[in-house]
Amino acid sequence: SDKSITKIDGPATCSKDECSTDPCGAGQTCADPNPSPASLKDFTCTYDNDASLSTTGVKVGSCIEDECVPAPCGGGQKCSDPNTAKGSKFDFVCTCDSDPSLSAIGKTAICEVDEC
Repeated sequence: SDKSITKIDGPATCSKDECSTDPCGAGQTCADPNPSPASLKDFTCTYDNDASLSTTGVKVGSCIEDECVPAPCGGGQKCSDPNTAKGSKFDFVCTCDSDPSLSAIGKTAICEVDEC
């Protein structure tokens, strides 16, 4: 009970918005449907870049999932991930340093060309 919450002409109304402590994290939106002290762990964290991904009552991890970390491409290649949204898989691009026209999506690029 919080003694700082008082009301002179009737009962005090207590509330506990669980989102006020920012339980979700960067790239997420918090919503507490019932900010009553009797209703805890009912807040929802929803990813800003994918509203279909959410959790209720628990802090969730990062909304960013860069497939280039750790590096999935071979030596002598650069990796880029055009969509780092959580749940976006196998869209990273491996590009050969020696010939940027040689690349592969979702796998290591073949950087040598056999002219035979």
